[in-house]
Amino acid sequence: MNTITTKEKQVKKGIPFAIWAIAFCAFGIGTTEFVLVGLLPTIANSLGISISSTGTLITLYALGVAIGGPVFTVLTGKIEHKRLLLLTIIVFIAGNATAFFAKDILMLQLSRIITGSAHGVFFGYAVTIASNMVTQDRKATAISLVFAGLMISTVIGVPLGTYIGSHFGWKITFLTIAVWGMIGLFILSFSLPNQTRATETLKLKDLPKVFRNTSVLVVLLANIFAYTGTFILFTYLSPILEKITGFSLDTINIILLIFGIGVALGNMTGGRISNRNPSKTLVYLFTFHAVMLFMITFVLMSKSLMIIALLIFGFFAYSNVPALQLLVVQLSEKKFPGSGSIASALNVSAFNIGAASGSFIGGLVMDSPLTLHATPWIGGLFVIVALLLAVINLRSNHKS
Repeated sequence: MNTITTKEKQVKKGIPFAIWAIAFCAFGIGTTEFVLVGLLPTIANSLGISISSTGTLITLYALGVAIGGPVFTVLTGKIEHKRLLLLTIIVFIAGNATAFFAKDILMLQLSRIITGSAHGVFFGYAVTIASNMVTQDRKATAISLVFAGLMISTVIGVPLGTYIGSHFGWKITFLTIAVWGMIGLFILSFSLPNQTRATETLKLKDLPKVFRNTSVLVVLLANIFAYTGTFILFTYLSPILEKITGFSLDTINIILLIFGIGVALGNMTGGRISNRNPSKTLVYLFTFHAVMLFMITFVLMSKSLMIIALLIFGFFAYSNVPALQLLVVQLSEKKFPGSGSIASALNVSAFNIGAASGSFIGGLVMDSPLTLHATPWIGGLFVIVALLLAVINLRSNHKS
């Protein structure tokens, strides 16, 4: 009689419901990350502080993801992964509850560090768990579903959270997100099977080993450059659409929704086409990613062409997420078994570093003589660097 291991029982030919539950939780986490962009003026007025002071809430969240995520992923590596994933949701709920009860900026800053760290750990393990629950030919699809929750949050969660905060107070937004987290915790606790403990885990002192893996480092750098380029344009998309293209504020919200649809479709499609050869797929996706940024430069003054270009740009800008995530896990596990979750968390950190860098550089471009008109093609230059790194990765994988 053949014996079936716990791990083999967990692997499904289709997509298990537990992965959808993880995506549900990812939606709440994504909403928490990005909703601050729309709530900054409201929070600043409520607390009687400047918008620039309130902007530290975005920076601290990014630092929580970039630094806290990988560190806590290493420190928690010996905890059974289902229990750990549920623990990150509890911390996420606690962080949003802290924001709800906050009476000053310091308490809000603390809440952002807490939720940012939970964000990094959650995605670090969620990606590993989801990919282990499906067959080899569906791993990128499973990863894309995890990140679909994050992407869709930018389309639905952020506008809805901003609306709630504007009409009922910003604290109610955080309370709503905390309740969402409680529902996610309940669903995940029943749908996610117990996970096998990692046979090998890295310790904190071993973290530099992941960085010394040249293959992983190349992919992480590609991630940073790709999303630096993306956020140079995306951060200032609203003022570009208003001041250059000539759209009204109400129309811009609809256009951002169209952009978000492109993002969601790109993420799902990227998951499907990255299953077999993520290295090769990444080269093609970065090529189209860069091309669309350069094309946007030439259609800034055309309303109809700008809408079409942004839909396609949203598609290609985020279609590479599953390939990047799958690659960094595979390359890290190949050299250092047990390091997949840490590499995954580092990849999430790389995305956030790129987003923060892109926002900063985009601001410099906007204030320079180049003005907002230059943000698309400057972003394209950064994506070309990501493309070159993807080519290096492809050639390296062919040799190994």
